[in-house]
Amino acid sequence: MKICISAESTIDLPREILDEFEIKTVPFTITLGDKNGLDGVTTPEEIFDYVDKTGVLPKTSAVNAGQYQEYFSSLLKEYDEVIHFSLSADMSSAYQNACMVASELGHVHVIDSMSLSTGIALLAIYASKLAKQGLEVSEIIKKVSERIPHDQASFVLATVDYLYKGGRCSALAKLGAMLFRIRPQILVINGKMGPGKKYTGKQVQCVENYCRDTLEQFNNPDLEIGFVTHSGATPDMVEVAVNAMKKKGFKRVIVTTAGATISSHCGPKCLGILYINDGGK
Repeated sequence: MKICISAESTIDLPREILDEFEIKTVPFTITLGDKNGLDGVTTPEEIFDYVDKTGVLPKTSAVNAGQYQEYFSSLLKEYDEVIHFSLSADMSSAYQNACMVASELGHVHVIDSMSLSTGIALLAIYASKLAKQGLEVSEIIKKVSERIPHDQASFVLATVDYLYKGGRCSALAKLGAMLFRIRPQILVINGKMGPGKKYTGKQVQCVENYCRDTLEQFNNPDLEIGFVTHSGATPDMVEVAVNAMKKKGFKRVIVTTAGATISSHCGPKCLGILYINDGGK
């Protein structure tokens, strides 16, 4: 049986990693004023330039039913079954749209990742490995579902301006963050984003403290693979995060850049470390 592992572009993986693990993707839509583009084609730099010039956030649109119909149908011409990982249902309508089309087509199995960015990638990569081992679809879904609650996804923001523009931060909180150079941690818990610790000072030091605290709080990682994902962080910020994960014992640390959809919500120079916190079981 030929099984396809699939996700939306919010998986935030570069082409070489998608090819390595044979993961297919379908893009979200990005709207900058009167111009529509695709996540993966529209760059984070374009997002940041647009916000700097206009003062407003771009619009991001989930994959709609018609797009899923075309996408899944094309995959089923090549594969017997499709296992599709969606951006958390609490963050987007993509999951519901995918489920609706999957129920009509059959042979498409949609999983709510309850995560975002390379938190989704961790699950998709695991599923890809299981598929290559020859496991049946039901076994893959069962094993992946058991790991979803342990999918550790978190970030530290360089600015709260994008949260403010998106209505997720009050003007008072924004002012306080600016005055005291507060860089908040954002945690993904049960499919929703929520506040974590608050860091102050230089960005590199904040990243170092964030990595230390995250690895101490979620201290039972699967050391096989982890991600450092960022939206235009400086090389020294990335280096600090990679070194922290290598010191912890991660065998492979993959550095990726967040795509336009994720970047439009977190803003520039956001950085996160992501891994599955179940000890590799």
